[in-house]
Amino acid sequence: MTGAAFVPSSTHWGTFLARDTESGVQVRPHPADPAPSPLLHNIPAMRDPAVRIARPAVRAGWLRNGPGPSDARGREPFVEVEWPELIELLAGELRRVYAERGPQGVFGGSYGWASAGRFHHAQSQVHRFLNCLGGFVRSVHNYSFGASAVIMPHVVGPDVPVTAGLTDWPVIVEHTELIVAFGGIPRKNTFVASGGITEHAVPGHLRALDAAGVEVIAISPLHEDTPDIRGARWLPVRPASDVALMLALMHVLFAEGLADRGFLQRYCTGADVLEAYVATTPPEWAEPLCEVAADEIRALARRMAARRTLVTVTWSLQRTEHGEQVPWAGLALAAVLGRIGLPGQGFGHGYGSMGDVGIRGAGTRMPRVPQGQNPVAECIPVARVADMLLHPGEPFRFDGRTLTYPDIALVYWAGGNPFHHHQDLNRLRRALGRAETVVVHEPFWTPMAKHADIVVPVTTPLERTDIGAASSDRHIVPMHPITAPYGEARDDFEVFADLARVLGVEEEFTEGRTAREWLVHLYTGWADTTRRKLGIDLPDAEEFFAGDVIALPAQPADRAFLAAFRADPDGRPLRTPSGRIELYSERIAGFGDADCPGHPTWIEPEEWLGSPLAQRYPLHLIAHQPRGQLHSQLDFGPQSARTKVAGRAAITLHPQDAAVRGISDGDVVRVFNDRGACLAGARISDGVRRGVVVLPTGAWYDPLPDGTCANGNPNVLTRDRGTSSLGQGCTGQHALVEVERYPGTPPPVRAYGPPEFTSR
Repeated sequence: MTGAAFVPSSTHWGTFLARDTESGVQVRPHPADPAPSPLLHNIPAMRDPAVRIARPAVRAGWLRNGPGPSDARGREPFVEVEWPELIELLAGELRRVYAERGPQGVFGGSYGWASAGRFHHAQSQVHRFLNCLGGFVRSVHNYSFGASAVIMPHVVGPDVPVTAGLTDWPVIVEHTELIVAFGGIPRKNTFVASGGITEHAVPGHLRALDAAGVEVIAISPLHEDTPDIRGARWLPVRPASDVALMLALMHVLFAEGLADRGFLQRYCTGADVLEAYVATTPPEWAEPLCEVAADEIRALARRMAARRTLVTVTWSLQRTEHGEQVPWAGLALAAVLGRIGLPGQGFGHGYGSMGDVGIRGAGTRMPRVPQGQNPVAECIPVARVADMLLHPGEPFRFDGRTLTYPDIALVYWAGGNPFHHHQDLNRLRRALGRAETVVVHEPFWTPMAKHADIVVPVTTPLERTDIGAASSDRHIVPMHPITAPYGEARDDFEVFADLARVLGVEEEFTEGRTAREWLVHLYTGWADTTRRKLGIDLPDAEEFFAGDVIALPAQPADRAFLAAFRADPDGRPLRTPSGRIELYSERIAGFGDADCPGHPTWIEPEEWLGSPLAQRYPLHLIAHQPRGQLHSQLDFGPQSARTKVAGRAAITLHPQDAAVRGISDGDVVRVFNDRGACLAGARISDGVRRGVVVLPTGAWYDPLPDGTCANGNPNVLTRDRGTSSLGQGCTGQHALVEVERYPGTPPPVRAYGPPEFTSR
C-alpha cells in the first residue's frame, strides 16, 4: 500500500484521511471537519513495532501448568506460539469451562472503545461469539455515567434519553441567557464521541455563545473547565461539594419566593418533601462545605431566577461517592426554577463531556452486528468486575435488588483496557489472579494484555475495511485499510470464525459470510432502509467502499429537553410511577438503601477535604480525562507525549502546595495514599484550587516490584467502591493523596515495551 493516495477512515475522535508511505503512515484531517482533533496526530503510532503484538503468545506458567488461579499474571514471561496451537489451546479451554461451569462461568469483558467501526467492533464480535457457545456473564452500564444511568430513569422515566436527548446547541445559543455549569464545559472532551465523529461542532457553538453574549458560570475546582468566551466566569468550588451548593441555591429560591410553584405542582411530585429538606440547607450551611460565600450563593440564586437559565452537570461529577445525587439535585434545581422544557433553559447532563451532546444526527439507525441472544441472566454493573472476581457467591445490592456475584472461571476480554477504566489497580491485579484463565484480544502490549494468559494479536482500524458511523453523527464513513496487518495479527472476526469452526458453531457465528460479505450485507441493509426512510439516493456497496464520506440530511436542531412533556403532561406523561418528575421517589425510598435516600440529599463523602482522612492525605486528587489521547488509547503516541512531564503523566499542583513541599516545575514526584503510589511529572499552575491536584487518567500502568506505577496512572490511588447501593457506578474521579518530591534518580518508564519472552 506504500505510495497510495489518501483515503478516509474514522476514529472515536474524528474522521481523517491517511496513506501509507516508506516513512510511515501520513494523516490529514478530513475536509468535512471544521475543527479537527489534535488527537489525530497519534494515529501513525498505531504501527509502532515497539508496542505491537506480533505473534500469538501464552503465559509460560499457564502453558506449563494449565489453567488455575495465579498471582503470576503480569509478572511472568510469555511463550510465542503458532496460530494453530493458539486456536487449539483456546478452543480446548472454552470447551472445558463451558462443560464444567456452564456459561455462568465465563465473563465477556469488553468496553467497546477499540474501534469506531461498526463491523470490526470488538464488543459486538466477542459477545456474538460467546452467545453462540451458550452465553456469558455480562456487564451493564458504563464507567462514564454509570450512576446517572441508574438514577435518572427513576426520576424522569426509562425512555427519556438524559444523556442523548438534550437541548440542541443552536437552541441554547438563541435562547439561553445564563448557563450554570456544574463541572464547567471542558472543551478537551468534546473532540470525542462514542461511535465516532465527523464534524466537531462544539467549538463553533462555543464561539456562537460568545457572539451572543451568553453568560457562563463554570463551577469547578479547575479553571480549564471554564470555556474560553467573554461571558464565562470561574467559580472555584471545593471538590465533591456540588450537591451542597445546589441544595443551598434551592433553599434561597424557596425562601425568597423565587421557586416556580406552579411548575412544581403540575409537573413534579415530591416538591413538598424537597422543600422541607432544603429548609435545613441555607447558604450559611453550605459555605464551609463548598467554600463559596453565603452572599455569593444568594446572589447566584437570584440571578438564575431572573434570567433564562440552563443548569448543566458534567458526567464527571457523578463518578464520585454518592454520585447519583449530583444529576438528581441538578435536575431538581432546574425544576424549582420552573425552566424545564423551555427552549434553552432547564437541565442538561453532559455538555462538555463528549462531542455529540446537544448534537443531532441523521435520525436513522446505523449498521451494527447482531450480537444474538444471551440466555444468561447474571450480570454485574461494569465497575464491579474486581468485586465479582474477589467475592464469588456473595450478595450485593444494585438498583433496588439483591444480586449474587457469579463464580467466574474464564475472563474473555476483547476491546478496552480495564487498567485504564478501573480503580485501585493493585486490587484489580489481585482480582484477575482469581480467574482460572484470562484471554485478551489486543493489537498492543497494553497492561491488560500483559496480565493475560492467552494473548490474541488482532488488527487495528488502519489494517481493515469497515463502516464508520454513529447514531449522533450524520455521516457514514468507508473505513479503508491504510496498511497491511502488522506481523501475524488477524481480525477479531477471523479469529472467532476459526474458533467457531473448531467448536461446531461456525454456521451460527458466520452465517456463511466472510468478513467482506458481512460488510456488504450490513451496508446494503442499512442503505435500503435509509433510502426509504429519508428519501435520499445512496451508492451501492461497491461504490461506498471505494468512495468517501457520505453526508446524510441533518435533523432540525430545534430540540428542547422534555419540551413535549411540558406542553402536554397529561397526554405525554413520563414513564415514572407518578407520570411526573420525581423530586421525591417513593420507589427509591422503598429500596431502603441508606446511601441513596428518596430525594436529593447531601451525604458527606468518606474521602474528601472535609473528612478526617485529609489530615493524613491533605490533597484532593481529581483524575479527569486526558487531553493527549482518548482514555488510554495510543498513550505512546506523539500527541500524548506532548502532554507529559519528565516522560510520564503530568500532575498539576497549585504553586503554594508545591512550594510547601519543595516541588518545582518539571520534578518527578511520588503521589501516594494507603492504596498505592505512582510517579508523575510536576506541573505548577494557579489554574487549580489550592489543596487540589490533577492527574489525568490514561497513562499505561507500569508497576514496579512494590506496585508503584512508574508512569503516573492515578487509578493505583482511586477507590474501588460503588457510588452507592443503587447505582454501583465508578468513583474514580476523586481520591485523597499526598505528594512528595522523588529523591534520587527515578526509574525508567517501561510501560510501552513488550513483556519478557521465553522458550518452552
